[in-house]
Amino acid sequence: MNTNFNHELEDRLVRYCRIDTTSDETSPTSPSTERQYDLLRLLVDELTEIGAADVRLTDYGAVLATIPATIENDVETIALLAHVDTSPAFSGADVKPLIHRNYQGGNIVLPDDPEQVLTPENSPYLKDRIGDDIVTASGTTLLGADDKAGVAIVMAAAHHLLNHPEIPHGPIRIGFTPDEEIGRGVHADLPADLGATFGYTLDGAHRGELVYETFSADRAVVHVQGVSIHPGWAKDKLVNALHLAARIVDTMPQATLTPETTDGRQGFIHLYAMSGTAAAAELHFIMRDFEMDELERQGELIRKVCDAIAATEPRAHITCEVIPQYRNMRYWLENDMRPIDVAVEAYARAGVEHFFFPIRGGTDGSRLTELGVPTPNLFTGMQNIHGPLEWVSVQDMAAATEMCVKLAECWGETGN
Repeated sequence: MNTNFNHELEDRLVRYCRIDTTSDETSPTSPSTERQYDLLRLLVDELTEIGAADVRLTDYGAVLATIPATIENDVETIALLAHVDTSPAFSGADVKPLIHRNYQGGNIVLPDDPEQVLTPENSPYLKDRIGDDIVTASGTTLLGADDKAGVAIVMAAAHHLLNHPEIPHGPIRIGFTPDEEIGRGVHADLPADLGATFGYTLDGAHRGELVYETFSADRAVVHVQGVSIHPGWAKDKLVNALHLAARIVDTMPQATLTPETTDGRQGFIHLYAMSGTAAAAELHFIMRDFEMDELERQGELIRKVCDAIAATEPRAHITCEVIPQYRNMRYWLENDMRPIDVAVEAYARAGVEHFFFPIRGGTDGSRLTELGVPTPNLFTGMQNIHGPLEWVSVQDMAAATEMCVKLAECWGETGN
């Protein structure tokens, strides 16, 4: 394994994680938060500094660049992508990355909140990383390895390829996107602007993970309009929207079909936000399943529950809007497995044993694949994402960087 990447990856990850790039689902702009530009503009500068071509920041907040081909053979253009935003599920402000060198097992107590303890019990993958350098946050924030580990890997691979023109490869496009965590990472113009036949997102977990199956995803917004009146004169007049919203939640499955009761290939419905007053309330659900017919059944279930509650109170007005998000990339990739086959060879050349893993989530690659750029997902090493116990191994990141270099070489051998 090429250990020369370790120092650069550690430096990039720490610098990138210190920049708050939390996205915001309630914002209509792209990117959804101005703070994402702090990292996007830095990446423009760094790509320019290392000698990438065609570097630009699009008007929808994606950074694009090119690593020119070093061979004359006619080969496909591929893209390496990662997203810059971090999840709004947990604080991404004032992140303090910590390096735990040469991890030798046992617990890692995070100093800013000693109740946050990373252990082999709550994160079993730690047992496989003995001797590695482990990066965590300090206990009160997420780390942001999702997906700044991916950003660091793509940048380190790009830097290496540009510094070593003797490595034979075709044209490679680099893409950094905003707002992946809120399902808006792939702007309608991105596939054409990217100009790649195939892509790869660096947004996976365990070393060796190779993903060409993701959830399909929709979200639902339920609006409950009650009848508001002064509570002192409310007899037979008030229709409390909060009570109706609570009944909707209570009627939905709770012992099954929720994130906390499902795993593997089971889908779920997740109520992730609820707000309102006695006058009006709003509920936000996400729906996930690997199969489209099951996803459609989830949407229909929410609609039926809303209709049933509405029927008990004709003075209320309850609506349910189902909004498509992304689709299982398998539906397209199973018709053309070339990006998977080449990745398998790249993993082998990098000394990484691959395994296929259906991810219980989605990536920018899910949407890119649907829009005509088949884009499987590759590992970075990130663990326990979206919370204070998030961590990543520098050595896993180095393995992913080496794999990206081999991926470029492998695609360079596919031409005429």
